[in-house]
Amino acid sequence: MWLHILVFVLTFCFMEFMAWFSHKYIMHGFLWSLHADHHKKDHDSWFERNDAFFIFYAVISIGFFLLWKNDILEIGLAIGLGIFAYGLAYFMVHDIFIHQRFKWFRNANGRYAKAVRRAHKMHHKHIGKEDGECFGMLLFPKKYFKQ
Repeated sequence: MWLHILVFVLTFCFMEFMAWFSHKYIMHGFLWSLHADHHKKDHDSWFERNDAFFIFYAVISIGFFLLWKNDILEIGLAIGLGIFAYGLAYFMVHDIFIHQRFKWFRNANGRYAKAVRRAHKMHHKHIGKEDGECFGMLLFPKKYFKQ
C-alpha cells in the first residue's frame, strides 16, 4: 500500500514537469495550432482547441487504469490516479481559478493565489508562441511571490 501511495505522489509531482515540458516544447512548439486559441481567442465557442491536451492526458490516465484492471501493471491504478489528480488540480487552478471559465473562487487572495495569477499573467502577455515564460502551473519562480 505504501508503494502505491508513493507512486501516486511521485506521479502527481512528475505531471508538473510534464505540464511544463509539454507546454513549452509541444504547445508552444509543433502543436501551437491547438494552443494558439488559448492565447488569442479566434472563435465564439466556450471550448478551445487547446482543450485537446486535457483529452490526451485523460486517455493516458485511462490507459493506466486499464493496465491495472487487466492485471498487467499492479501500480497502474496509482499512476492513473496521480495523472487524474494532477489534471483535476490543473483544471481547478488554470481553467477555473485563473481563467474563470466557471465563475468560482473569484476572491481567493492568498499569497500563493496571487503569485500563481501573476506568473500566468506573465505567460499570457505573449500572444505568440515565442518569448514565453512561466510554462508550469503549480510551481513557478519565487519572484512572483515577492511582487
